Amino acid sequence: MLIWFLPLFLVFLMIGLPVFFGLLAAPGILLVLNGQERDLTLLYRNLYNGMDSFPLMAIPFFMLAGEIMNRGGITHRLVEFSQALMGHFRGGLAHVNVLSSMLFAGLSGSAVADTSALGSMLIPAMERQGYTRRFAAAITAASSVIGPIIPPSGIMIIYAYVMGESVAALFLAGLVPGVLVGVGLMALIKIMADRYDFPVASRRYGWGERGQASLKAFFPLMTPVIILGGILAGVFTPTEAAAVAVFYALVISLFVLRTLRLSELPDVLGRAGITSAVVLLLVGAAMSFKTVVSLSQAPQMMADVILTLTENPLLMLFLINLLLFVVGMFLDAGPAIIILGPILAPVFTQLGVDSVHFAIIMCVNLTVGLATPPMGLVLFVASAVSGERVTTIARAILPFLAVEILVIFLITYFPAISMTIPRLTGFAN
Repeated sequence: MLIWFLPLFLVFLMIGLPVFFGLLAAPGILLVLNGQERDLTLLYRNLYNGMDSFPLMAIPFFMLAGEIMNRGGITHRLVEFSQALMGHFRGGLAHVNVLSSMLFAGLSGSAVADTSALGSMLIPAMERQGYTRRFAAAITAASSVIGPIIPPSGIMIIYAYVMGESVAALFLAGLVPGVLVGVGLMALIKIMADRYDFPVASRRYGWGERGQASLKAFFPLMTPVIILGGILAGVFTPTEAAAVAVFYALVISLFVLRTLRLSELPDVLGRAGITSAVVLLLVGAAMSFKTVVSLSQAPQMMADVILTLTENPLLMLFLINLLLFVVGMFLDAGPAIIILGPILAPVFTQLGVDSVHFAIIMCVNLTVGLATPPMGLVLFVASAVSGERVTTIARAILPFLAVEILVIFLITYFPAISMTIPRLTGFAN
């Protein structure tokens, strides 16, 4: 009877119950009906135990670092740096949009923060240069999904904690896929720019001007270097790296660049605290949810069902990508990972798929879902920033989604794309 927890949870979602309450109510009701009151106590005890974790402290720290960087005007410096490098190309501002997202990903790891921060600046600028507002909003939304793929990534921290994976391995595995998404989007922009005669954003910058733009962006760009370098060198753990990132962001914003005032810190802390609380509550509920997943033997039953369809691992990966893509249309990446990770990951690791490789497939697929109609979260953020209707942005984003789906299948069937760096550095087998 416990296997019905997932359909019941989906019913709760459809009637509008928040994900957090659904994650607790669905298995809780079934445990009571099944006469397992003792396990019910374990379920709700794990709510706190799931949040009481040193590795999870990295999430609020990374969110706070991103909030400080964003409020401190770091976004402007990244855009100026991107424009110095690529503004002279046809379709220059669209290229700048994508490159800025790739750079901003190393600071915040959040698609929503990316869309909000860069969209408010670049969408009006692109519109002034002759781009349609729907195109500007669409490329902003499409490029923002790079945020949770290139480290640091809150989604990968959640996956690593729930599934017991190495945060460093997932961070390293996300580097090349994130860059590949950005390069793919730029290639499509180049094709569209030649066909539709997109405007050139600016004149070609001289090397001296590029050097000045690089100096302005130097301190912000050192953030991901410090985070990854410290983790890989064994100087600090991912959680300590997140705390170092906050300290570094404060020093840069308050004393070096002087773009943040002390009076703004309470609001910055409040926004980061609220966002972090939502995420941590979901993770705590997920660990409780995972308890019932184990009791119900859902992974083994799922494996049996999948194996009745096919025993070909390549075809199974294709089918699971379709499933994740559909899930991503309706469910945010974090909750989807929390719900499906404990069910799907054991199935594929038993079939010989590397656990880190499957983690990246799942994280990238569900991250792209953030920009997928009808419920993609960044579509709504882009709509709010641009004033364009969600349906209009959804139609304009389809060519960019096609590129991102192609990247998903490339990293699915060519594991070396994501696994080479973790293996070379000793963080994966």
